[in-house]
Amino acid sequence: MTSTTTVTGAVFIATSVDGYIARKDGGIDWLTRRDDDMSETGYDEFAASVDAIAMGRNTYEVGLTLDPWPYEGMRVLVVSSRLDPDSDTRVTVHRSIDDLLETATTEGLGHLYVDGGQLITACLNRKIITELTITTVPVLLGSGLPLFGAIADDVFLEHQRTTTLSKGLVQSVYRVSADAMLEA
Repeated sequence: MTSTTTVTGAVFIATSVDGYIARKDGGIDWLTRRDDDMSETGYDEFAASVDAIAMGRNTYEVGLTLDPWPYEGMRVLVVSSRLDPDSDTRVTVHRSIDDLLETATTEGLGHLYVDGGQLITACLNRKIITELTITTVPVLLGSGLPLFGAIADDVFLEHQRTTTLSKGLVQSVYRVSADAMLEA
């Protein structure tokens, strides 16, 4: 892919204390059934700071179960080799990360919200991610889908801040080390 625009990505995600973002079946009931005021997490400000959201098919399918649709008003890019491209007019389906990045570059979408464990890992391996905001929810799941898969190289992070939110949620923000980005 030839690019004149650098596409970067940021992560804003919740995990259990034991590092899972969903149950093995993709369920996030442990998160959605909480009666916390999630506005205090800074999600709205974060979402307003990005040009689009990029997610994998599994994350998209979880979003379909939520009412209302959580991405209203956002440009949504889904990476999937199986999803029918015409199945949902609210999203654009891309067959590969290369297709996604080409579209982002063409459309001038320079800063993406990257969501979903597999896509986050793939974007970390491509050195696209510049910041991670991880909110830890005080629950142990014991098993499930981990936030990170196999990372090709060490990713050095610079801690920016940690905030304790209501009901025991802990949010940490990390920047990917500039040295790690130079090696891209």
